[in-house]
Amino acid sequence: MPLVFRLAVTAALLTMLAPAERAVAQSAQPPRQIKIVVPFPPGGTADILTRILGEQIAKTGGPTTLVENRPGGGTVIATELVARAAPDGATLLMMANSFVINAAVRSSLPYDPLTSFEPVCLLVNSPQILVVNATSPFRTLADFVAAAKAKPGELNYATVGPATTQHIGMESFLRTAGIKLTYVPFGGGAPATNAQLGGHVMAVLANPSEVMEQVNAGKLRALAVASRERFSQLPNTPTIAESGYKDFEAVAWFGLTVPAKTPKDVVASHISMFKAALANADVQAKLTAQGYNTIGVCGADFAAHIKRQHDDYTRVTKDANIKVD
Repeated sequence: MPLVFRLAVTAALLTMLAPAERAVAQSAQPPRQIKIVVPFPPGGTADILTRILGEQIAKTGGPTTLVENRPGGGTVIATELVARAAPDGATLLMMANSFVINAAVRSSLPYDPLTSFEPVCLLVNSPQILVVNATSPFRTLADFVAAAKAKPGELNYATVGPATTQHIGMESFLRTAGIKLTYVPFGGGAPATNAQLGGHVMAVLANPSEVMEQVNAGKLRALAVASRERFSQLPNTPTIAESGYKDFEAVAWFGLTVPAKTPKDVVASHISMFKAALANADVQAKLTAQGYNTIGVCGADFAAHIKRQHDDYTRVTKDANIKVD
């Protein structure tokens, strides 16, 4: 084959391949609009966090953020939706402890939390607060426990759930304290809090963002905090651990993932974008006011956190015999 002809064929092939190469390169670019699917109702901790970060990203010229609330199924509905989404970085999941809890308490899932997603960032964590109505006769955790022991199963409590941090945290406390309560599940922390305000449940274990406004307004009373350290916004409220239940802790964490096989450079772009949003001073102030502790652990380190949590919850739920199906 003459050299000139070979060169012509090579040039033609390169011309044919160029559009495909450009298409691959373009597909790996971060989208100009992203959708973050939140597995909880509007007004809850995950929803508030998502909107704070979305607003900040838009202010700095990042992609427009759409928030889609998809509560239900113990967060499985929203998680499956994202697992099946196109791996182009346009759809993210705002996930919490239930992301790995479900694998421990359900016999089957339509996705694998360890392989169906690409971790982006662990954003924040949040201490849990046990609250009762301000009209309640219970003024301390000891009062509440004593009443529960006197009337086994007659008192009730509410959390988002089942199979969530709050549900498992509360059930772990009941076993630690040796009491029995009736569990009333809700689709989110905000609806559970509203039920308590209406006098329909006796106690709620929830995130600060879901109860602090009502505590500060004198409508709810905080009995204890489930973190190891006292909560800065409730300095006079003891922790469950210091109330006689050594080493007890229940902390919610929130992070972002995308579908598996999302291009690595798109994931890296998301990591940079969300880390920058978390580092913003105004965002920091808003998160602190909502009761969040900023974490900002991303990529492989977040993947390691998910694996540890998966293993820990598998052990805890097995020991407590907690199952959903």
